[in-house]
Amino acid sequence: MTRLRFGGVDEQFTAFDQAKILLQSIPYDGTSTWGKGANKGFEAFLDAAENMELYDIETDSEVYTQGIHILDKLDGFDSPEQMYDLVYAQTKQHLTYNKFLTYFGGEHSISIGVIQAFYEQYPDLTVLQLDAHADLRPKYGGTSYNHACALYDASQNTNLIQVGIRSMDVTEKVNMNYDKVFFADQIAQDDSWMDKSINQMTDSVYITLDLDVFDPAIMPATGTPEPGGLDWFTMISYLRKVFVQKHVVGFDIVELAPIEGMHSPQFLAAKLYYKMLSYKFSS
Repeated sequence: MTRLRFGGVDEQFTAFDQAKILLQSIPYDGTSTWGKGANKGFEAFLDAAENMELYDIETDSEVYTQGIHILDKLDGFDSPEQMYDLVYAQTKQHLTYNKFLTYFGGEHSISIGVIQAFYEQYPDLTVLQLDAHADLRPKYGGTSYNHACALYDASQNTNLIQVGIRSMDVTEKVNMNYDKVFFADQIAQDDSWMDKSINQMTDSVYITLDLDVFDPAIMPATGTPEPGGLDWFTMISYLRKVFVQKHVVGFDIVELAPIEGMHSPQFLAAKLYYKMLSYKFSS
């Protein structure tokens, strides 16, 4: 079997033993309720990465030389519960490898098991959620492992910081810590939100990034695109601050649902992933 390679780089930069970075694909789309296709996001993301220049101007670096190893995908689940169980167990195993762990969805429910494994490893963990939706429902569609429940467990067990939120159900208010939520409309009016949110973080930070946090003008390829999202430069400016000031222990990117004939969304996702690695290893 031919091993997948991020950016089509030489095999010397993809071997497990030499790689400092692991990339786990979880192409699960079992609980999405409107736009489908997140299970096809990883292939589109890799295709875009092969057409992306791998020198990062901003950090003056080529982070692929740190080694990015793509693990065998996790799929074939019969239920949300089965998905959660395997993702949690595999993440616990990954945390023993002493490598920087990254995950790509799939829908946002894949993050539940990942985050639980991380907060058990890092007891004083901050979870930074970049998202259009609150995702704080304890249960939805008959399961606690629904994409609408993606951050409920984190809200109960970690220092959860929510950024970019602009859509939620009224029932989620009871589970929301408003002091640690930075709504999209507030972000648009107050330049101090970056420092305020970072000051609320503990040292160890896990980032979960739903691509619908971006404005649909630049990221339409998500299950539920919400108007009024963040732009590219606001996002990467914020991420660089987080990576420089905090110890980012891992991250996931979710909810890329490719649109046939449109290449820019997956290129944004590939560029974003590479930017985040560039910030991690240059800072």
